Amino acid sequence: MHRHTIAIRQGESNAMTSHYGRKTHHRQPRYSLLAGAVVAGLLTQAAPAIAQQAPVEGATPTELDTIVVTAQGREQDIVAVPYNISAVSGETIEQQNILDTAELMRGVAGVAVVDRGARNSSVVSGLRIRGLNVDSSALGDYAVSATSTVATYVDKTPLFANFLLSDIDRVEVLRGPQGTLYGSGALGGAVRFLLRQPELGAWDARLSGSASSVSESGSIGWSGSGTLNVPVSDTLAMRFNVTVNDFPGATDYRNVYKLDASGLPTAPNGVLDDAAEYERVRDADFVRQNYGRASLLWKPSDRFDATLSYMAQADRFGGRRATSLGSDGWGVPYRDLEVGSVQLEPAARHVNLASLEANIDLGFATLTSSTSSYNHEGDITSENTGFYAQNGWLGFYYNYPRPLASAVRGYGEKAFTQEFRLTSKSVGSFDYVLGAYYQDQDRFATQVSYLRGFKRWWDAAFPGFEDAVISDVDFGYRQDERFKEKALYGELTWHATDRLQFTGGFRHFRHDADTTVAQTTSNWASLVDSSLSQGDESDTRTLFKGNMSWFFTDDSQLYATISEGYRRGGTNGTPTTGNFAEDPAWRTYRSDTVRNHELGVKGRVGKAMYNANLFYVDWKDPQVNSATTFWGFFAVQNAQKASTRGVELELTGSVGAGFTYNLGYTYTKAQLEADAMSVDGAYIYGYKGDTLPGVPEHRFNAAGSYGIPMGNGLLTLRGDVYYQSESENALSLNPKFQRTLDGFPILNASATYSIDKWDVTLWLKNIANEEGISGIYTEQYMGTAPAEGYYGNGSKALVALPRTLGLTVSYRF
Repeated sequence: MHRHTIAIRQGESNAMTSHYGRKTHHRQPRYSLLAGAVVAGLLTQAAPAIAQQAPVEGATPTELDTIVVTAQGREQDIVAVPYNISAVSGETIEQQNILDTAELMRGVAGVAVVDRGARNSSVVSGLRIRGLNVDSSALGDYAVSATSTVATYVDKTPLFANFLLSDIDRVEVLRGPQGTLYGSGALGGAVRFLLRQPELGAWDARLSGSASSVSESGSIGWSGSGTLNVPVSDTLAMRFNVTVNDFPGATDYRNVYKLDASGLPTAPNGVLDDAAEYERVRDADFVRQNYGRASLLWKPSDRFDATLSYMAQADRFGGRRATSLGSDGWGVPYRDLEVGSVQLEPAARHVNLASLEANIDLGFATLTSSTSSYNHEGDITSENTGFYAQNGWLGFYYNYPRPLASAVRGYGEKAFTQEFRLTSKSVGSFDYVLGAYYQDQDRFATQVSYLRGFKRWWDAAFPGFEDAVISDVDFGYRQDERFKEKALYGELTWHATDRLQFTGGFRHFRHDADTTVAQTTSNWASLVDSSLSQGDESDTRTLFKGNMSWFFTDDSQLYATISEGYRRGGTNGTPTTGNFAEDPAWRTYRSDTVRNHELGVKGRVGKAMYNANLFYVDWKDPQVNSATTFWGFFAVQNAQKASTRGVELELTGSVGAGFTYNLGYTYTKAQLEADAMSVDGAYIYGYKGDTLPGVPEHRFNAAGSYGIPMGNGLLTLRGDVYYQSESENALSLNPKFQRTLDGFPILNASATYSIDKWDVTLWLKNIANEEGISGIYTEQYMGTAPAEGYYGNGSKALVALPRTLGLTVSYRF
């Protein structure tokens, strides 16, 4: 049975069918205009050539396959699923050389992405489905307290870890709240990354290597991947997969302090003098990643199987991919892909996941047990000097020379998850899914803020008063959360007739969370203030779902759904006593809920599949990751209410013997439905009718593929384009955060020649070299301040991957 998206024959896949207009861009290309013109020309010229050629004997024409998904617990044709779901096959990911989740999701209608680059991609999810987002697009340097509005799964484990897209079977994107089957956090929907499993009776191996060059980078990047499937016996099989990435950076850190042996800025004329030494660090945002997975399948009979898997990934990043705004302290403007931080901003993380899945065929139903345990930890260093300067805090430290404020942050979570699911066989008038779920999770987030060099300067400037300043550490923070959830859930479908069916679903759950927050503020001996806050939160709820679908033809249906989603509340642990006390209203935040109403039509006509739907989502008490009013402690607060509504359209198909296409369009209107007042009543940060941040009103994606028999092989030309309209950077009336971000297109193309077991692909990403800005740290928030001794610039625009040219060669054994 095919379990892929479209046309998984010798190197075929989705690709671009139309060319979108481009805006003027300021990056300075080295080679890519010529390469882009060649590839674009191939795409536009290929259609008439195919029409005139007779197929070469033995070449397989491009055609549309059945798409099989398991979103409802059983294998189903995607056309039969009575709600809005998309799937992308692993073959499409490989053939289009999709590099990361941001690029992958640009090809799925209804999904918006904040592309923060590899450095931040595992800290905070950038996925937005149906406009459910109230957080600033510039978040991403620390682990926020409120969980994402989109649930992500690796196989059956709920985990956001942003593993590499390697040896993937398919990715399923479920739009709209998925509270019944996928639980807390699936407010906007769920994304499932389903990995390839070991296969009995078949040896299979694949080696792949890539070399690539990024515009503005001075080096060549490379990537290698290997997969091996080993049938040990008639009942045992093993599968191994390894991927290594080593990509040079493209961003220059233009004015980084030179450091001495103690890691402090050098003082060429002595500690008390203002002079500093700076250096340029080229291609600072390098990416080095190592990923591996091993799986063992045991299938002693047709009625029982068990799969044991272990996967791990370790990453190191040299800095962020960005462009600073405006000029440095000497008035010199920053060029594209130049960052003005006075320090490097490295990051590292590691994640591992072990899981065991067992299936027992009971005859009338299949019982599935899924057990998993994971650990995900990371650290990230951020430039904070501009933040201090814009708040006037450097004056609190006598504007000491060579100011250097570092925020060293850590994050992590580990969890044990157990789930049992009973799925009926699809016979008779009723289908059902019943399940029980348990999770025990620990999360932590830390920050230690340093004013590097301040203690050294103070001791030299004020001898005899050394004890007045304790150290360079002026802030310490640690949040620990223990979370447990127990749930029972189910869905029952009644096939009233051959064409009419009704589905009802529920999820009844209880969760308990205990949070401890410890903070120490100030490095002045007379002002040091420590706090320890503890809180607990429990909730018991039942979520419901109702669905009706009517097949008005054998392959087309009209469907309507009402569904609910829920996200847990929690404790902020902000201090309420002492020198840095905040209003007690900041201590906790409430859960938020959504109710989704959806009406759609989907089906298959000839060689085309289509989906069109209208949705309206009512969002109550949306959680906003923010900071307290006076001292800026990490805190979540609730707005009163918001809503999103829109249209989602998809069309996928094939024409003739050599052309496939995929089109998508989304219109989303996301806005506040009441004024948003800070929890302590100190200020309003949004008015009724304001657009929610990170949500473009219009999104369009198109992909197409031409297959041309050539010699004894097949030449496949592909292209894809993504466009989003303008969006808001933050939900805030404060000019320090609010900006309207321009819309932009991203255009990619590739050409693959497949012969025997070889595939050779020339690919080009971001042909027009668009900045593709999806988030901004403004100058008012983190910009330069030479009057306070800060000549760097911590503002930045988060930009898309610059134009990248690559060559990939793969061989299947």
